[in-house]
Amino acid sequence: MRRGKQRKFGRVSGQRTVLYRALTTALIEHGKIKTTEAKAKSLSGHMDKMVTIAKKQTLAGRRLLLGHIGEKAVKKLMAEVAPKFESRNGGYTRTVKLGQRRSDGAPMALIEFTK
Repeated sequence: MRRGKQRKFGRVSGQRTVLYRALTTALIEHGKIKTTEAKAKSLSGHMDKMVTIAKKQTLAGRRLLLGHIGEKAVKKLMAEVAPKFESRNGGYTRTVKLGQRRSDGAPMALIEFTK
């Protein structure tokens, strides 16, 4: 079993949930976002699960996604993003390292959808 492998980002669980919701929504709306490497790597797993659910195009899947992200993002995910990955079995996102942020030296990355 993998216990304690989740990144916590110095936040309590509710704040982490909101962080993932905001990052996921931004990635769906814009196609790519610039964030820290740790957040990008963690978001990649969440995003892959959401795209897999959206690929099935079921009402149950839509309702599952609505519990995690907003209605506008779910519509775009199911109508535009998921159909692009019909023939793909995973690896829907790509993380590109960008170097360090100037202010605090945090390693930055660009996360985007593949294809």
